[in-house]
Amino acid sequence: MRAPWISRLIRLGAALGLINSAAAAGSPPELVRSFLGKYCLDCHDDDVRKGDRSFAEFALPLPGESALIEAREIIDQLTLKEMPPKKSAQPGDDERLAMIRALRDGTETARGKLQSTGGRTVMRRLSSREYENTLAVLFGRRVDTLGLTAGFPKEKTTAHLDTIGGSLVTSGFLVDQYFQSASRLVELRLGKPPTGPKVWRFNGNFVQYEELQGSHRAVFKFRYLCLYEQPNSDTRQGGYGHIEDFKQGVPVSGLYDLEVEAQAMHRDTHYDPSIFGIDFSEPFVLGVVPGDVTAGHIHYPQPIEPLLASATVPDDKPETLRFRVWLEAGQTPRFIFPNGPYESRAAVLQVNKKYQHEFKDKTTRLDVSRTTLLREGKLPHLRISSITIHGPVPEEPVGAEEAAVFGRDGFREDRALAQLESFAAKAYRRPITDEDRTPIRALYKKRMAEGLAPRQAALDTLKLILCSPGFLYLSEITDESEKRLRPYDLASRLSYALWAAPPDGALLDSAKAGKLTEDAELRKQIQRMVADDRINGLVNGFLDGWLNLRDLGSQPPPREVVRSYYAEDLPTSMKTEARLFFRDLLEHDGPAVRFIQSDSTFVDKKLATLYDLPEKKELRLADGFRKVSLGTDRHRGGLLGMAAVLTVSANGVETSPVTRGVWVSENLLGIPPPPPPDVVPALDPDVQGATTIRERLAKHRADVTCAECHRKIDPLGFSLENFDPVGRWRKNYPSPKGGKAPAPEIDPSGEFPSGEKYANVDEFKKVIAQTRVDWFSRHLIRQLLAYTSGRTMEVQDDPVIDRIQQRANAKGLGLRTILEECLLSEVFRSR
Repeated sequence: MRAPWISRLIRLGAALGLINSAAAAGSPPELVRSFLGKYCLDCHDDDVRKGDRSFAEFALPLPGESALIEAREIIDQLTLKEMPPKKSAQPGDDERLAMIRALRDGTETARGKLQSTGGRTVMRRLSSREYENTLAVLFGRRVDTLGLTAGFPKEKTTAHLDTIGGSLVTSGFLVDQYFQSASRLVELRLGKPPTGPKVWRFNGNFVQYEELQGSHRAVFKFRYLCLYEQPNSDTRQGGYGHIEDFKQGVPVSGLYDLEVEAQAMHRDTHYDPSIFGIDFSEPFVLGVVPGDVTAGHIHYPQPIEPLLASATVPDDKPETLRFRVWLEAGQTPRFIFPNGPYESRAAVLQVNKKYQHEFKDKTTRLDVSRTTLLREGKLPHLRISSITIHGPVPEEPVGAEEAAVFGRDGFREDRALAQLESFAAKAYRRPITDEDRTPIRALYKKRMAEGLAPRQAALDTLKLILCSPGFLYLSEITDESEKRLRPYDLASRLSYALWAAPPDGALLDSAKAGKLTEDAELRKQIQRMVADDRINGLVNGFLDGWLNLRDLGSQPPPREVVRSYYAEDLPTSMKTEARLFFRDLLEHDGPAVRFIQSDSTFVDKKLATLYDLPEKKELRLADGFRKVSLGTDRHRGGLLGMAAVLTVSANGVETSPVTRGVWVSENLLGIPPPPPPDVVPALDPDVQGATTIRERLAKHRADVTCAECHRKIDPLGFSLENFDPVGRWRKNYPSPKGGKAPAPEIDPSGEFPSGEKYANVDEFKKVIAQTRVDWFSRHLIRQLLAYTSGRTMEVQDDPVIDRIQQRANAKGLGLRTILEECLLSEVFRSR
């Protein structure tokens, strides 16, 4: 502890001018010591301790977490100008700003040291998505119908990445969830009793959602099962159709054949299409999802409802549609209308109001009921008249799960341990050792000794394998003394980096032969894996982190403002555009600068309409996505014109140059701005329209401490103001509420702190591409290295990053080149 006389000496020196502005020109530690002595220690030394605060020992470098907290408090008070008190001597703006800068730099440095892993990857477990992917590969079948991770804790991330070992902690609760998931998977898929196929037929008693039962009883006597709206609605009035007499579901997990007689009704309705919020030029689609009467209301969304199958439905007459779907024991098929009307209840009310003169029933003419609409009207819907279920469908010679675990001949008691050990080698992604065999053999023998049947003993042992560290963790068999990963460890790291799934046979063969650690062989495997469709594991996972697309939808717009966002499931299309764009660059080794400026993108009919592109007139939903040229309309080119980015960087209600500026700074340039003081309220977007957001920010920047950050952030966001909260182009802000003032015109111009000016988003992107592409590419490299290696990059990694950037630049900065160089680097190949 610093003696009180030292604190007094510092204060005296400051008062006499012996410690003055000259110190501020020195090192940051000197600047901080001088500032505290001059303005703070009179009230906050060990003798006085006002507010129970003493800064007598406070100094740079910051030694630990408590010092970081103190630094944050000082920054907040200086930013707000609440300290020093008004009656005390006040620092000038230059002094205040220099102190804040020194503390922010010191905080960043200290956090880097505290969070450092010493350049090594912390042994990490599989993330939730990797866990499900791995089980699907191991068992040879989709597992999303089981909801294995539905009860898992929400995954923690670092810089939005979900592959960082330090964040992927394993709590006692998660361990319990692993045991429950393993038991559910093994018992439902492999512990089911022998069950022969059976046929169920239904052509009546199609009970609807509660509010629809009266009208359906009166008009149809429950003869038809009707769907009136898409499942993603608030009112949930006819979005899910179930089989009333089959709510108990199928007896065992398996494949089931469905025959559904259905017809699209009144797609040619004369009612105003805007009432329903859909495109009547598109054929109606029928989808099948699982339902579980024990998991919640059968007519409401449920935690486990992946789309099992879908088909277009004919208009002219009923037609039998055939589906083969996988259902778990107790699940019943439910039917949905994915491209159906937005909200049935609201549609009925509007039809009632606009078309009541058309109905013959005089008693209801002033209040047209759904019953009358069904009898006389033209309400668009899907109508199912009969359903047949057949199954479980036999699989020859054995089911996929049986073959995956025990081989094509199925379980054999005389080979049980050999079969289990063979599966363990696949689950652990390496040859098993005697240490691995011991618990497997011990549990199998224990269960046999307890009197269990050999097959059940094997199934219990299988659960043990699925809960072992060898399966749940990307464990390393590389010796602690070695820096470079051995072949099997490298194979697993590479496979989860590129596919988010376990290594395939070719990769394991390369590891077995000891070739994978050779540069030529590693490059060959990388190129093979990048060309495989499973590369979507990297594309989806990396973009969810790098661009924060995982949070897309966390702040959705109001339903009444952007109905299409919900009615057309725009978030899915938004994400798909970004993923296809990334994969296209990867496939063709396109230059990374196209992330900033591009003359093409990928759109489906929904996005073409949102973007008001010419393709909106020719694209059909069945066409899916198409690569389109943007021509001279370049404001859409690159990431900053994509609806996914523009939506995730807005708050759903309105836009903010600050929020989008921070997103650009962090996610594209890799320059995270310091957070605002905790006690400063957020600058809300201008939803009232009293002033423009630019004017409000100008006032905010009048304070020099606020201006220090905002002069760097705001120019990055002003250029994007022509895009609304879901990425639609606009020229004006919304009109002020409650007044007659015109809608304020948007000014998308700005100036970088370095002096470059731009008039609009096109010019803004040009400045980035011409002057900051090195910042962008360097950050992209850091993020790819972090995502694939499982640790954040540190100062000691800079030489490796420099070499990757130099090599990539020499080859045109292609995205595939960047990825290959990352995966060939020491960072990726080391422990």
